[in-house]
Amino acid sequence: MRKLSIFLILLVVVTALSACGSSEEGANNEINGEKSEDKLFIPIVSKGFQHQFWQAVREGAEQAAEEYGAEITFEGPESESNVDRQIDMLRAALDNKPDAIGFAALDSQASIPFLEQAEENNIPIVAFDSGVDSTIPVTTAATDNIAAAALAASKMAELIDGEGQIALIVHDQTSITGVHRRDGFVEYIEENHPNIEIVDIQYGAGDHLKSTDLAKTILLAYPDLKGFFGANEGSAIGIINAVKELNKTGDITVIGFDSGSLQVEAINNGVMAGAVTQNPIGIGYETVKAAVLAASGEPVEESIDTGFYWYDKNNINDEKIQAVLYE
Repeated sequence: MRKLSIFLILLVVVTALSACGSSEEGANNEINGEKSEDKLFIPIVSKGFQHQFWQAVREGAEQAAEEYGAEITFEGPESESNVDRQIDMLRAALDNKPDAIGFAALDSQASIPFLEQAEENNIPIVAFDSGVDSTIPVTTAATDNIAAAALAASKMAELIDGEGQIALIVHDQTSITGVHRRDGFVEYIEENHPNIEIVDIQYGAGDHLKSTDLAKTILLAYPDLKGFFGANEGSAIGIINAVKELNKTGDITVIGFDSGSLQVEAINNGVMAGAVTQNPIGIGYETVKAAVLAASGEPVEESIDTGFYWYDKNNINDEKIQAVLYE
């Protein structure tokens, strides 16, 4: 009887110790689930998340995070015109004391005070897609937007035989991408094609509906318009919508920027002549890779050119093009 009592006591003690061990392990797992202490923490503050382009950027960022053992977050405002919301996100990212931050500025000036705060706290900033008017970012992972827009302009000139009226819908005039794509396109036309007249440039904030309304207004105001350039996904889709709604398919040469299912469909259906696509997965990947290197004290390139490609119905199914489309 006494031996049985001793056995029961030992059993209770062992069970209690096992429970304590399990509780401690569970607590550690919960902590690791919130934020791993052995991984670099890198928030990614994007221009948005609603377009397929940003989802592809996120995919690339997540690939790099897994490869380099980093922990990332990815967020952006609901609208690419909501600068204040993006600044709030940048402020919150800084408050979390990250190891580095990836940032695509909607406004190249508004974010500078917070970038200065990051610099004071030795938090490297990696700009992506769109740079800022500052030397604080350690690098920028982006398309050469001036060269890419010039390529779009050269294709436009070729397709309208070097003469006629054209117009542009651009996502904004505050981000580096908006400015560079507008200027790259306009400057190429002005320097190389004196018989092409740019009759209007409007800004649709990358919003499909707003861009559609702007494009319809331009098409009605200029009945002889021969070409239309949309400087990002939302702008291009707005032009596509307007051309279809006004029954001008085949009458207007439409050239876009970025890709996505609606632009690919428009090219296959003959509504859009072609577009310039970036490499959004590459942009996301290179952003996180550079952030990991910078946070680890390793050198990074001053700028990272992630490339661009022209695609139309003739090459849209090529393996190289399919790899950078983000349908």
